[in-house]
Amino acid sequence: MTTVNIQITGNNTDSLHIAIVGSGSGAFAAAIKAVENGAQVTMIEGGEVIGGTCVNIGCVPSKVMIRGAHIAHLQGHHNFNGLPLNTPRIDRKAMVRQQQQLVETLRHTKYENILGANPDINLIRGMARFKDASTLVVTKADGDEKEITADRILLAVGASPAIPDIKGLQDTPYWTSTEALIAESIPEHLIVLGASVVALELAQAFRHLGAGVTVLARSTLLSKEDPEIGRGLMQAFEDEGIKIMLNTLPDSVSHDGERFALKTNNGDISGDQLLIATGRAPNTAALNLDNAGVKTDKRGRILIDDHMRTNVENIYAAGDCTGQPQFVYVAAAAGTRAARNMTGDDAAIDLSVMPTVVFTDPQVGTVGLTEQKARDQGLDIDSRTLDLENVPRALANFDTRGFIKLVAEKDNGRIVGCQVLAHEGGEIIQTAALAIRNCTTIQELADLMFPYLTMVEGLKLTAQTFTKDVKLLSCCAG
Repeated sequence: MTTVNIQITGNNTDSLHIAIVGSGSGAFAAAIKAVENGAQVTMIEGGEVIGGTCVNIGCVPSKVMIRGAHIAHLQGHHNFNGLPLNTPRIDRKAMVRQQQQLVETLRHTKYENILGANPDINLIRGMARFKDASTLVVTKADGDEKEITADRILLAVGASPAIPDIKGLQDTPYWTSTEALIAESIPEHLIVLGASVVALELAQAFRHLGAGVTVLARSTLLSKEDPEIGRGLMQAFEDEGIKIMLNTLPDSVSHDGERFALKTNNGDISGDQLLIATGRAPNTAALNLDNAGVKTDKRGRILIDDHMRTNVENIYAAGDCTGQPQFVYVAAAAGTRAARNMTGDDAAIDLSVMPTVVFTDPQVGTVGLTEQKARDQGLDIDSRTLDLENVPRALANFDTRGFIKLVAEKDNGRIVGCQVLAHEGGEIIQTAALAIRNCTTIQELADLMFPYLTMVEGLKLTAQTFTKDVKLLSCCAG
């Protein structure tokens, strides 16, 4: 066993040694900022590749797949006269090959090259565990072990697909999102267990590629969002031929070598492939957190405050291994702030105005408070919902599925929330986030000029509905 032991002298951050466990977006954001602030960084990665979930098995490959599948779908399903409909011949292997080429390119340019350009970031490969609160033991692939002593330690180990405890499931060749994204064949009938972001994105993508799809939801679609979102998305899915089974849970799963058979509280279901997308669990079990005294919740997520501090003074955590929302931009923001705090700053993360996007079609965009959450906080609120048939751009697209909803305080008109279900809804929601961040009122938003014809103009029109009937307005009426 070899030992790396770098000690800090007084308050001189030039000699501060920070160990970061993980190499995803949160880890790299922290490493870059820590080096900028004069620290030496040791990054520890136990997997085969660096870069974490987003670039390798999450955001990047999924959005490539979703976009390609959407283009395939449009060829046979659009509303424009004069353009012949056709069913494309899909070469799934070619799609995966192009997708993975982009993954490799981005991993190289956004992660590997950063290591090469930063000599103060030293990468060690191996699985890390705590010996004590200041010491990590790293076990390499060949069994050799290295001790690393650091002044500060950041845990950014991410999360992995959570597999539910269902009788027989472990004995079947089910997919998680990892396998689904690189599958080189399209199932005849895909059963999707789950009804949140990953489940719905991949369910629709495979439907767009020609698979029959059944979604099993424990309760409703996107149950944590405004109920109108789930209802609207369910209608869109069913219109595309996706079968949705609400309030459905499997009692058992079996596989006969060719097909899956699920027994549920709503009857038996069979298909040639099963995707498990029921959330993600933190990668904390192997860290031996007890040796350092780091506290977790009952799900194994590391408990932190808004400064990314754990209950142990020199240990921080960020991203999906904590209770923070599991989005790459949250992990990166948390990593940066953790590094600032580890090098003497006092930076908190504010998640009150955090826009989110679900990359279905129509897309789901949300930011701030729903009506119910606003009332739960004791706010006296008013809201308006604008169907997209009132948005000129949606009419020009011949796609009026969805709506835009604004939630505001009654007494002062301050906007506190926005929910969007719309084609390119993700491009709309950031404008709403800026409005909320800057305490914009409904009247101020209604008075702003928005370019015509754009989908984001729907925000202005929704704001106008608080005081007038937009159906009686001319185009671009200010």
